[in-house]
Amino acid sequence: MSSRWNLSLSFILISRLLLNVIIFHGQVKAAQLTLTREDRSANEDGFTLLEILVAITVLSIGLLGMAGLTTSIIHGNMLSNKVTTATTLGQDRMEHFRRLGYSTIPTADTTTTEDYNSISNYPSYKRVSFIDVDSPSLGMKTVTITVFWNSDARSVVLQTILAQ
Repeated sequence: MSSRWNLSLSFILISRLLLNVIIFHGQVKAAQLTLTREDRSANEDGFTLLEILVAITVLSIGLLGMAGLTTSIIHGNMLSNKVTTATTLGQDRMEHFRRLGYSTIPTADTTTTEDYNSISNYPSYKRVSFIDVDSPSLGMKTVTITVFWNSDARSVVLQTILAQ
């Protein structure tokens, strides 16, 4: 992603430099307008077609680079949003088990699955809670919450240990 950014930044800097040269060239031409028409040659009346084509090409390449960078940023933001939502759903379930406390949580290893479309307001997420009794030692329970999305292609795992 940083190479796209560097490439886009390079094209933007080159196009700005080229436009500055063209603008400076135009200012020099404006200063030369005081000369009589006979003193100027036909080549000094404006920008050449080649200068305009080069400027448009450099500008177009820079804008295409920026478009690619923009789509990458949008995809990254969407992924961040989904990770944040999954983490929040996991924390919510984790707090549920903390509120229940050690003695209220089941005494045998238990797996609870809230499948897709079963979590209200979050139909594209699945939450799996696993309680491992006497882990890592006697008198402790390890609670693992895994939140899946994108058809189980992505997940967030949260884990805590409750003691007597």
